[in-house]
Order: sequence, then structure tokens, then C-alpha cells
Amino acid sequence: MKTFNLSPSSLGLMKECPRCFWLTQNKVWKRPPGIMPSLPSGMDRILKSHFDRFMERGVLPPEIKDHEHMKNLKLFDNKELLNIWRNNRKGISWKDKEGNILHGAVDNILISGKKLVVLDFKTRGYACKEDTHKTYQNQLDTYNFLLRKNGYETEDFAFLLFYHPKHVIETGEVVFDTNLIKMKVNIHNTEKIFKKAIKLLNKECPEKGCVWCELIKKEV
Repeated sequence: MKTFNLSPSSLGLMKECPRCFWLTQNKVWKRPPGIMPSLPSGMDRILKSHFDRFMERGVLPPEIKDHEHMKNLKLFDNKELLNIWRNNRKGISWKDKEGNILHGAVDNILISGKKLVVLDFKTRGYACKEDTHKTYQNQLDTYNFLLRKNGYETEDFAFLLFYHPKHVIETGEVVFDTNLIKMKVNIHNTEKIFKKAIKLLNKECPEKGCVWCELIKKEV
């Protein structure tokens, strides 16, 4: 039986197209990547540095410090460990009994007493819609699942912090508005999806595909 190395993004592909997922993980074919703008990754980098400066001073950054959800919370201050958890090549990982691996990389962590709370940054071009946050449920579930599998206690909730441009001031700087959303997490959801993914990957390639993988169906 083969073993696989999965992440929140690969599990997301399974939900979108099981056939693309199977072909990618079994190294038969990989869906062509879309055009990825560099702004989100640049924002991600400077936001982490921004939060680290406040972590080193022992306070929360201004965009969240007075929010009602932040009462009794502080930033995780083990920077060395946090840098590992943030690293896409290292991150947080867990291996099942068969040797399959699930891994992910967080943006930031808060502390609530003795428990950890995941804080994930999102950059958008406009304000969130009412259901925007639901897109990231599996991602937050997975991060909490991995932390618990590595022996850490986590709260039953996590946060998404959205940044979107508001206006440009006269000197040219772009001002961003923020939206902090608290979400309940369910680690059992991650375990269920992971097991489903491994089961699918050890079967024959799914027949039904999408516009991306239909073109090579005869080659598999």
C-alpha cells in the first residue's frame, strides 16, 4: 500500500475534484497552476513580521487588541517554534499508523491560559461577504487537529483576520481595514476527511473528472 503526504490545500483539491486529487497524489498528472498574484504572499510576510514586533513587546497589535474576542488572550511567544510551524517545508505534521502524513503551516498562534488558539491571516481585495469565512473551515480544523496530535491543547475555536484595502492617503500609503472572525473548530472533521482521502488514493482512479483532467482521461 502506498503512503501519501497531504495538506489542507491537497484536501481542498479532493473536495473540488477527486480525480485531479488522485492523479496529483499518485504522480500521474498535476493540474496546471493558476496565475498567483504576489501581493498576498507579500502581505503574509509583512503581517507575520508586524505581529512578531508586538509579540516581542508582550502586547497585541492595535487592530485586534481592543476586540471583544481578544479578552485574556496573548500572542504565542516561542518565536523559534513558531517559525518552524510557519515554514511550509516543516510546519506541523502528524503520521498515521500506515505512514501517511498530514501537515500544515500556520500564520500565528495566540495563547488562552494553557491552550493554543490558531490565528490565520487572509488578504482580500474587498470586504468579506457573510459566508466568506466558511471557505476556510477545513483549514482551521486541520491546524487544530495537528496541534493536538503533537501534544498541545487547543481551544474549540480559532480566528481568521481579514485585511482588505480601504483607501489611499495623500502620501500614497494604502490603508487596510480588518475583520476578525471567530470560528468553532472540529478536529473530528479533519480526521474523517483525511481517512476518506487515503481510502480514495488507494483505490482505482475515479472516472468522473473536471474540465482540467478530462483531457487526459485516455492516458491514465
